[in-house]
Amino acid sequence: MLVTLIILVLSAAFFVSGKVRSDIVALCALIGLLVFQVLTPEEALSGFSNSVVIMMVGLFVVGGAIFQTGLAKMISSRILKLAGKSELRLFLLVMLVTSAIGAFVSNTGTVALMLPIVVSLAANAGMNPGRLLMPLAFASSMGGMMTLIGTPPNLVIQDTLVHAGFEPLSFFSFLPVGLICMLTGILVLLPLTKWFLSKRKKKDEEVSSGKSLSELVKEYGLAHNLFRLRVDAASDIVGQTVQTLDVRRRYGLNILEVRRGEASQHRFLKTVTQKLASADTVIQANDVLYINGDASAVNRFAGECRLEMMDGHATEEAGNGERSLGFYDIGIAEIVLMPTSNILNQRVKEAGFRDKFNVNVLGIRRKKEYILQDLGNERMHNGDVLLVQGQWQDIARLTKEDTDWVVLGQPLAEAAKVTLDYKAPVAAFIMVLMVVMMVFDFIPVAPVTAVMIAAMLMVLTGCFRNVEAAYKTINWETIVLFAAMLPMSLALEKTGASESISNSLVSGLGAYGPIALMAGIYFTTSLMTMFISNTVTAVLMAPIALQSAVQIGVSPVPFLFAVTVAASMCFASPFSTPPNALVMPAGQYTFMDYIKVGLPLQIIMGIVMVFALPMLFPF
Repeated sequence: MLVTLIILVLSAAFFVSGKVRSDIVALCALIGLLVFQVLTPEEALSGFSNSVVIMMVGLFVVGGAIFQTGLAKMISSRILKLAGKSELRLFLLVMLVTSAIGAFVSNTGTVALMLPIVVSLAANAGMNPGRLLMPLAFASSMGGMMTLIGTPPNLVIQDTLVHAGFEPLSFFSFLPVGLICMLTGILVLLPLTKWFLSKRKKKDEEVSSGKSLSELVKEYGLAHNLFRLRVDAASDIVGQTVQTLDVRRRYGLNILEVRRGEASQHRFLKTVTQKLASADTVIQANDVLYINGDASAVNRFAGECRLEMMDGHATEEAGNGERSLGFYDIGIAEIVLMPTSNILNQRVKEAGFRDKFNVNVLGIRRKKEYILQDLGNERMHNGDVLLVQGQWQDIARLTKEDTDWVVLGQPLAEAAKVTLDYKAPVAAFIMVLMVVMMVFDFIPVAPVTAVMIAAMLMVLTGCFRNVEAAYKTINWETIVLFAAMLPMSLALEKTGASESISNSLVSGLGAYGPIALMAGIYFTTSLMTMFISNTVTAVLMAPIALQSAVQIGVSPVPFLFAVTVAASMCFASPFSTPPNALVMPAGQYTFMDYIKVGLPLQIIMGIVMVFALPMLFPF
C-alpha cells in the first residue's frame, strides 16, 4: 500500500508542476507499479484494452470529422445569428449552443471551434469578448455533463459501475444533471461576468504572417470574374482536352478548375474532386468548369459550346451554390519574387510554372496595381507578388525554390483549415446514427461498438481527406494518459488503499449521514481537480466513492455522479481544464479572474449538486 501511495503522490506532484508531459508521468507511474510488482503485466496493461479507451479513440475521430466537414461550424454559426446585438441573448445563446455541441463533441474541440465565432460576434455587437469567452469555456464543460460520451469522467463512472456488477447508465442518464449545471452556470455567471469581466481594454489585433484564402480571393477580385459552366452530355466539348479547346486564344478566358462528382452516384457516397485544368485534362459530361474572364466572352463560349451557366439559377451537386473557388484539393497562395530570381523579365508563360510545378498564375500584384488579364504575356519584375493556384502539395513544393521567390504564409496550414463542406450532411447522418444506436436499448449494439462503427463510416465515406487526417485528430497524449492511469485505481483497490481512504471518509463523515459523506467526496474530488486532470481525478476517486457507498449500505450511483460532476465542474484555475486555458490569452484573463468568477461558481455548483443528486438518484 505504501509503495502505491508514494507513486500516486509523486505522480500528482508531477501533474501539478507541469514540467513533464502528463502522459510520460502516467507511463512512469505504470512502470513503477510493474517494477515493484504491485501489478502483474496483464493488470498493468489492461487499460490499453479497456473499452472506454477504445471509445475515446473513436470519439476523437468522430469529433474530428464533424469539424473537418464544417458541420459544427455551420450549425453554431447559424444558431448564433439569432442573437443579433443583444448582450443578454448573445450570452444565453453562447452558453446554450456551446453546451449543446459539448454534449457530443470533446470540450476542447468545442471551444476551439466556437472561439473565433464568439470573438467576431462580440465585435459585431460592440461587446467585450472577455465577457463571453470564460462562459464559453465553462459551458463546454457543463455540456459534457449531458450525455454519456460528453466527457471522459462520465465514461469512468460508467465503467466503475459495470465492473462492480451494477446496472449500466443509459446515454441520457446524465441529462438532468447537465441541465441543472447549465441553469446554475447561467444564473451565477450572468452577474459575475458583468461585474468582473466587462471593463477590459481591447487587445490590439495580432499581425498575421499570411493572408487567409478568403482574403486572397477578395483582394484579387477572383469571385467577380469567376463563372461556373456545367458541361451538358450533348455538348461539343465532351471528350476534348483543355489544350484542344484553346479558350485562352479563342475567347480570352482561363479554365482554372474542373470539378466533378466521382465514384458512386449515391449522394451519401458522392465525392467532389477538383482537377487543375492542365492541358491534357479531358472534359467529361456533367463536369463543372470554373472559368475566369470577361462575362460577355463567357456567355459567348457557353452559347457556342452548349454549356449551362450555373450561377443565379442552379446549384452544383453537393455544393453550396455560391460562385466561389473551393479549396478541397486545390489551393491558392502568394509568392514574392526575389531580386536574384532567374525568371525576372520573363513572360509568365515562359517561366514554366505549369510545366515544372503544375500550378497556374491567376494574378500579379505590382505595388498597388493588380494585373488579372492577359497574364501569359506579362513580364515579371523584381518585387512582383504572384497569386498561384494548384494542388496543395504542388504549392508546398514552391517553398523549396527559395532562390527565386518566397512563398507568403503557410500553404499547408491553410489547407488544413479547409473544410469539406459538401460532406456535412454525411457527417450529420453518421453522428445521428451513432447517437440513436447508443440511446435506444432495443438496438443490440454496445456503446463502444456504435462509436467504432461511426468512426469507420466517417473514414469510409470521405469525411476526411485521407486516413492520415483521421489519425491526426486523435489526441494520443490523452489516450495514453487515460490508459496508463486506469490501472492505478486497480492498484489502489488491490493494495487496500481505496478501502483505507474510504474508511477514513466514512469514519469521519459517515456518522453524519450519506449526504455529508457524499459532500466530502464531492469537495475532495473538486479540490484534486484543481491540480490534477479531471480524467485522472475521476479514475482515482470513482473506486473510493463506490467503496464508501457500499460500506454505509446505500446506492453508489449518486456518489459516482458526485465524482464526475466535481471532476468536470472545475472553474477556479486556468489550468484545471484545457478549455479554461484555451480562452485565457484571447480573453486577456489573469489568474485572479478565474478566482473571482470561477471559484464562486465552483462552490455554488458543489452546494447545488450535494442537494440535487440525492433527489435525482435516491440513496
